Amino acid sequence: MGIVNATPDSFYAGARNASEATVERLLAEGADMLDIGACSTRPGADPVSAAEEWRRMEPVLKAARRLAPEIPISIDTFRADVARRALDAGADIINDISGGTFDPLMDRLAAERRVPYIIMHMRGNSSTMQTLTDYDSQGGVTAAVIRFLARRISELADMGVKDIIVDPGFGFAKTIEQNFQLLDNLQLIADTLQRPMLVGLSRKSMFYKPLGLGPDDVLPQTAAANRLAVERGAAILRVHDPAHALPR
Repeated sequence: MGIVNATPDSFYAGARNASEATVERLLAEGADMLDIGACSTRPGADPVSAAEEWRRMEPVLKAARRLAPEIPISIDTFRADVARRALDAGADIINDISGGTFDPLMDRLAAERRVPYIIMHMRGNSSTMQTLTDYDSQGGVTAAVIRFLARRISELADMGVKDIIVDPGFGFAKTIEQNFQLLDNLQLIADTLQRPMLVGLSRKSMFYKPLGLGPDDVLPQTAAANRLAVERGAAILRVHDPAHALPR
């Protein structure tokens, strides 16, 4: 899954302000699907309005649909109104970082449109999530992630959502150590939930902060972690660099 960030403030400078050229590069590098987002959700980011999110997203989505009419396109948003517009404009998948907890209408939209729905584990919002990393009372981070995603799968299934993809939420309300615990336990998560699992590890701070580097410097670490993720049950890798998604 190639990352298309139509934002000026993504944590990775190389993925900001996506354009038609970005889509062309990702497709040329072998992306099997695209994930278009227009509201940064990195820690500390200030969310833009729904109107601004759609203003940024619409031209990139339309370009992607024109350039790749057959490829699945996912929309990275936590707003049902933006997701609805995107589906009307040709998107195929909803990717909600909040797992449907920010907008109560998102679950209903996924059920009505019968589209694949990616639900991610997180706590709080962009401003607060990195202060909400205490999982001791829940049996640790892996148990908390499994419990949340299992509950949401049950709720969505009751609503008629058939195609549910889970995302453990690397970097969202997780410390560096907790991120590596999740990576160690991916097979347990996959085996317990029995749903396709998306993993987003690309160039994240869990790799560059311990090494005193930046997002530009950790492509080899990303590729190695992606290999581990696939070996441990990941079905979809969300990446900035499809050509280097896995070590050769």
